[in-house]
Amino acid sequence: MQFISIQSLPTLNAILNATSGVLIVTGFILIKRKRIAAHRACMISAVITSILFLISYLTYHYYHGVTRFAGTGIARPVYFFILTTHTFLAAVIVPFVAVTLTRGLKRHFVRHRKIARWTFPMWLYVSVTGVVVYVMLYHIFPSAP
Repeated sequence: MQFISIQSLPTLNAILNATSGVLIVTGFILIKRKRIAAHRACMISAVITSILFLISYLTYHYYHGVTRFAGTGIARPVYFFILTTHTFLAAVIVPFVAVTLTRGLKRHFVRHRKIARWTFPMWLYVSVTGVVVYVMLYHIFPSAP
């Protein structure tokens, strides 16, 4: 039984990326307001959402393969710059998120804050640019079916 079609996974991936971004920003706001339990819940939810994204992303590309960018002109270098920085930071961010989460859960708050200052902007960038890549690839410059 198939619950979701392969063709709908890019949209699901964008929704998961956007959700992660909202959770990351919400968690940031919550910790600034000293709402530690709510911050923890948001950040754990962001990690879970990101893991679900990765599963969905890998599943899509396993069954579908590569989707070519159909844009031309200035859109091509802009798209590939965003895609390249997104992809690079998506790989780099994994250990940062793991270490940041571990330090927070172990209540090593001084060390947690030191790495979270780096993790937060990178993770947010990856979440936002993931949505931008999706919009450019599937809505602004869709390839012919």
